[in-house]
Amino acid sequence: MQYKIKTAMLIDDEAIDQKTYRRILKRSKLFENALSFSLAEDALEHLKNNPLEEIDVIFLDINMPRMNGFEFLESATREFGDSFARMFVVMLTTSKNPQDEERAWSYPAVRDFIDKPLSVEKVERVASLLEESVD
Repeated sequence: MQYKIKTAMLIDDEAIDQKTYRRILKRSKLFENALSFSLAEDALEHLKNNPLEEIDVIFLDINMPRMNGFEFLESATREFGDSFARMFVVMLTTSKNPQDEERAWSYPAVRDFIDKPLSVEKVERVASLLEESVD
């Protein structure tokens, strides 16, 4: 039995991507609940206002307006410190820039770097990584 993701946070400015992620997560049968945010600032505010909410994984797009994925990581790390470093963040991107991947890995919370589109196989990989991290 593979690890079941109780709550996933989806942060992506594209509505079609959000809808696709929800469908893929549902199809994977490895998750229960998804919180969707089009703006990274709203996701950050949600984390601030709900400090006891347990989020298993954050699927974070890199390229977004107003606050991009890296700015979100910087703000969350500054705001929550070590507690955010223990979060499980998966970067999602269409970027082919190797510097983006290198930069992503510099954040302790980033546990995977996935090229879009998200797929059931990629969700299964994330669930396996989550399972390893709780063992």
